[in-house]
Amino acid sequence: MSSNAKKRKKKNFASFNTTEAYKQLSISELLPWNIDSKPITPSPFFQERWARLQCFDLQKYEESKKIVIDAICEEAIQPYKKLKIWKGAALDSDITTGNVDYLITERKAYIEAPYLCIVEAKKDNFEQGLAQCLVEMQACSWQNRQREQEIDVFGIVTNGDGWRFYKLTTEGEVYETLLYGIAHLDEILGLLRYIFQRCEQNLH
Repeated sequence: MSSNAKKRKKKNFASFNTTEAYKQLSISELLPWNIDSKPITPSPFFQERWARLQCFDLQKYEESKKIVIDAICEEAIQPYKKLKIWKGAALDSDITTGNVDYLITERKAYIEAPYLCIVEAKKDNFEQGLAQCLVEMQACSWQNRQREQEIDVFGIVTNGDGWRFYKLTTEGEVYETLLYGIAHLDEILGLLRYIFQRCEQNLH
């Protein structure tokens, strides 16, 4: 077989476990991240929508959780008119590939770097969600570098009830917040607003 007859097959994001993900990013630990954000009171529109969503099962299945995540992300991103959320978007790097649950980019009719933030939705398996989030953030960073855009990339892992936030810096360090619960929805909205604000700033 000739030297270029067989290319290395890209590894799917979903196939990584946490150990493999840490090694893929060449990190040995996650650094603590304390975000200084202000709680945001949900709008009357959100509160009415939230009440109406109770006609759905919002607990048992992963797809059910995404209804919750959709509503919360929709509420948080409203002030940032330059951002767009894509669901199920294809993403790859030189060595990894797959589809991400949510991808935040500049608002256009098409997907194009810079890739700013990903959200990984898992029913309850935060460990698997973290593994995917890490390698997906790395893929976003790789895509951004192809356009000579060196920016931090943000990540979120959530099951709808619990939310944890991540940052992959241009130096390759990964920061992680504590786990925030939906009982404190105003805190989660404040954190999301902080993340989305940073994303919009990174467009410049």
